[in-house]
Amino acid sequence: MSMTSPEAPGVPAVAVRGLTKRFGPKIAVGGVDLTIPRGSFYGIVGPNGAGKTTLMRMCTGLLRPDGGTAIIDGVDVWADPVDAKRRMGILPDERRMFERLTGRELLLYNGLLRNMPEPVVRERAEDLLHVLELDADGDNLVVDYSSGMHKKIALAAALLHDPRVLFLDEPLESVDPVSARTIRHVLSRLVDRGATIVLSSHVMVTVEALCDHVAIMAAGRIVTAGRIADVRQGKALEDRFVELVGAPADDEGRLGWLGDSSA
Repeated sequence: MSMTSPEAPGVPAVAVRGLTKRFGPKIAVGGVDLTIPRGSFYGIVGPNGAGKTTLMRMCTGLLRPDGGTAIIDGVDVWADPVDAKRRMGILPDERRMFERLTGRELLLYNGLLRNMPEPVVRERAEDLLHVLELDADGDNLVVDYSSGMHKKIALAAALLHDPRVLFLDEPLESVDPVSARTIRHVLSRLVDRGATIVLSSHVMVTVEALCDHVAIMAAGRIVTAGRIADVRQGKALEDRFVELVGAPADDEGRLGWLGDSSA
């Protein structure tokens, strides 16, 4: 069920209202509100356990929230999941692929599952394999791919249907510098063409280099959000994050034995 026409002026790419998730007594996401503008490269940063992945899963229809709504491109994810998922691409943190297929077979399978015409799927698959530097390995089994190649073939699968909104969970984690550079180049091109990218990461340097908007998340809540320059306030993003969230207690005294060669 669309709330309004996705093409209507002012309709954000993502609108999250009161999104909540508990796991037993633990509040993983506690009533998050977040608006992500169209055409933005939006980073969600925070330490491990901040609730970033849980938030992303609820936004993309992979995890049902306990409360609240997630609207993607004007469509309620949980009221009309088929239409919502047609508009989004997802690169999850975990490897959730049919690894006994080759790279080309995986892309073909994904495209046919989406009822895309086979000639279109094959043409787009070759374009993606080439741009992501996987064409030489397109006939190899995905199970034999390196970590960087896994990320790239998963990104290709997420881009195959030309989504309006792309969700990425730690897209550069365990990726070699060459593969990371290729992925960054493709993502930048995508945003330049008007798509919206939502990137979740605990690596501040990555977000600072790629994103134009950022939300800082801690303990299941958004601490602050906005244009990255406004959030940083002239400081490095990591320094601003520590200022807002707080640093761990100084336990240096407990490690006085480190480097003591007399032990």
